[in-house]
Order: sequence, then C-alpha cells, then structure tokens
Amino acid sequence: MHNLQEATEKICELKGSLLALDAVVTALITALPDAQRGEMAGAFDRYTELARAVLLHAPISEHTISAYEHEVRRYAALLAAT
Repeated sequence: MHNLQEATEKICELKGSLLALDAVVTALITALPDAQRGEMAGAFDRYTELARAVLLHAPISEHTISAYEHEVRRYAALLAAT
C-alpha cells in the first residue's frame, strides 16, 4: 500500500507541474508579438514532428499519443491566433 500511495503522490505532483508549465507556456505565447509568434509556430511544427517520431517508436500507450496530439492542436491554435 505504501508504494501505491507514493505513486499516487508522484502522479499528483506531475499533474500539478504540468498545469503550471501549461499556464506559463500559454502566457508566453499570448504575450508574443505576431512576428515572433509566427517564428515560434514554425519551430513548434518542426519539434512536434520530431516528437511524433519518438512517440511512435516508443513503448507507450495510445492514450499518451492521443493526449500529445490534443495538446499540439491546442498550442498550434494559440500560436495561430492574432
């Protein structure tokens, strides 16, 4: 039971860290001028493709890939917004 408690606590820590990071990234994207936002969108496209290649060859669940694709679409929409 102790290991399950530790795993649960770690998952909660990771979720909290991810939410904080998401808030920072969202704030940074929305604060960028249009020219820099466009430049970042191009770099984001390149890095997301690289990450997809890694994910497709890694022993992970489809849930992880689905969550990744959802977040990529969300961030791409933020980068495209003017």
